[in-house]
Amino acid sequence: MRNFGTEGDRQVASHRTSLLKRGVASLTRPSVALRRVRLLPRWVRRLDSRAAQRINGHRHLPELDGALARLSHRADRSRLWFQIGTLLYLMGGAPRRGAVRGIGSLIVGSALANLVGKRVFGGDRPLLKDVPVPRRLRKTPTSGSFPSGHSASAAAFVTGVALESGRSGAVLAPLGAAVAYSRLHTGAHWLSDVIGGGALGAAVAVLGRMLVPAHPRPEPTHRGAMVELAALPDGAGALIFANPASGIDPLRPEPASFLAKELPSAEVHLLADGDDIAHLVRDAVASDDPPHVIGVWGGDGTVANTADAARRAHLPLVIFPGGTFNHFARTAGAATLDDAVQALKTGAGRRVDVAELAIDGGRPMTVMNVASVGVYPGFVAEREEMEGALGKPVATLIAAIRVLAWARTLSVRVDGRTARVWSVAVAAGQNSSASMVPLQRRRLDDGVLDVRVLHARGRMPRLRGLVALTFGVRASALLDRVPGRAELATIEAFTAQEVRIEARTSSGEPVHIAHDGEVSALDGGTAVATVRIVPGGLEVYGLADEDG
Repeated sequence: MRNFGTEGDRQVASHRTSLLKRGVASLTRPSVALRRVRLLPRWVRRLDSRAAQRINGHRHLPELDGALARLSHRADRSRLWFQIGTLLYLMGGAPRRGAVRGIGSLIVGSALANLVGKRVFGGDRPLLKDVPVPRRLRKTPTSGSFPSGHSASAAAFVTGVALESGRSGAVLAPLGAAVAYSRLHTGAHWLSDVIGGGALGAAVAVLGRMLVPAHPRPEPTHRGAMVELAALPDGAGALIFANPASGIDPLRPEPASFLAKELPSAEVHLLADGDDIAHLVRDAVASDDPPHVIGVWGGDGTVANTADAARRAHLPLVIFPGGTFNHFARTAGAATLDDAVQALKTGAGRRVDVAELAIDGGRPMTVMNVASVGVYPGFVAEREEMEGALGKPVATLIAAIRVLAWARTLSVRVDGRTARVWSVAVAAGQNSSASMVPLQRRRLDDGVLDVRVLHARGRMPRLRGLVALTFGVRASALLDRVPGRAELATIEAFTAQEVRIEARTSSGEPVHIAHDGEVSALDGGTAVATVRIVPGGLEVYGLADEDG
């Protein structure tokens, strides 16, 4: 009697057992084995056979065989695509929309392939005896062969992402193709199975786009009344602060060379560690040749600090969108570097609302987009600690996992009302964003704050709160409809001119307060944040609305 003692012998025994079981299944259900013969033309079956022979007869490469087997296993139950979808969602913008459409397409495509296609068509899979042992999967699939569920899921997800974010789709396309090919390489499917699954998945995504078209990203209907500001054709009279570390786009030009070319007479100060923009502006204003305009090249945090200094100096602000998100700059009419230059040269601008944040009675700070207390500032702090070493996408994913797993609630009083919450966000101006933390202003002159409170109440408060924080208002509303929900919604939204937030942690941990990407950790377990709207508090350069 042979002793199957080694790992290789045990694999051979396992595959022989699986092959025997599949043979018995085919004998007991001969209709399944004959489906390929009945439903597929002879030339397709001949092509399948030739493709299998070519692949199985190819020279054995242990590293490639192992990598493809692991990739195929990683894509089981679409785990790979759900993980990538989570990362894309956390990136926001077009990748986030791509993640939503990709996951939706995947769910439909996978259901059609596995629950409908395999039952209608099915058929036997390739014989394992023809597949080299090192290439075989640890667990042999026993479901019908046509179509390939892995290929359908990969094509549906990648196509769905590409329909919303072409760049993300292009990056994912090779991975999707590798997953589909892994099903051939490991002997799990015929070539026609993979092609059929891929076509099904792609068709589902395209049809979904036709039935549920992408929502057009609405531009602000009214950014604010245009005002005539100082026109600086060559930049003379402008003091521009540039943060060369802002942004991750390799296609964006280097700030010093771009500004020297477009605005040769402007004074450009490249920010370094330790620079205080407020002190630099005060010194410039007190000099013999004070600036007439303050400019900034950087992300939301740099823009907010410069805007605060410009407001105190009673000078207009020009924003060059050189950061990662540039939320306020887009809304203000400076969506691109060229837009900002054109607005400065022609003197086009507007008077816009800003908010002021005061912490524990301290000096108010200018808020251009949003201030928040609770979970979201903690997430920002976690992400920034890892961002330099890991890059923003990976740091975002890891930070989200940590915060969502270990988040603690806050006891707050919001304008005198006591509540237990995960987070409170206050935006300058109403937002149409469906997320818990609104980041994209749609109006610049409505004179209100957009307040959103993420409550921790009802059954499963952690699950409800974290779903709402991660996926926003719509997902929260769906979860609120399940039996046993709280009487009030998980996300409460209202508008105000001023809001006072008294926050306290349960175990004396620091209270995190963020504004425009800048995070403050307040020790002692308590903090009081007051946010108020300042109508027309800042003059900013920006082009006029396209509709005039």
